[in-house]
Amino acid sequence: MKFTPFNIRNQEFNKAVRGYDKEEVRAFLEKLSDDYERLISENDKLTRELADIQEQIKEYKRIEKSLQHTLLNAQESSSKSVESAKKQTTLMLKEAELKASQIIEKAKENASSIRDSVLVLREEKKLLVARLKAMINSQISLLDMNVRNIETKEAPKETTPEEQNDDINVDDILEKLL
Repeated sequence: MKFTPFNIRNQEFNKAVRGYDKEEVRAFLEKLSDDYERLISENDKLTRELADIQEQIKEYKRIEKSLQHTLLNAQESSSKSVESAKKQTTLMLKEAELKASQIIEKAKENASSIRDSVLVLREEKKLLVARLKAMINSQISLLDMNVRNIETKEAPKETTPEEQNDDINVDDILEKLL
């Protein structure tokens, strides 16, 4: 049988000849009933508080799991970001090295081309100088021959237009060559 404050107050005992004092038993039962009622009330209150606290604990555990999940995602995301940044850095370095290599190779090719052009120009200069020397020497020879012809002839004779064309003007030749 479950005890309630009402059952305790209304409890009836069998009568005996030499039993307990009825008033004393009644006072004890009243006091016991009041204490029992207070304990039940306190128990109910504590049970409600315990339920509330358990709900709070469940909520806190749910929040904790959510925070752990968020933290784990953040760690994974940061790890991925760091890894991605490393890969991008490596890729950028490789691209920079490749471009630098291409630039160096192109510069070498340009330098080689310029070197070849300089050599060709030097050869052309030597060839032009040699031609000019040959022309000048031939002109000197022609002048020497004309001077000797003039010295051997005493009187100047008239020159025909064909002979005038035979006289070569050195200045004209040099201008044409340059």
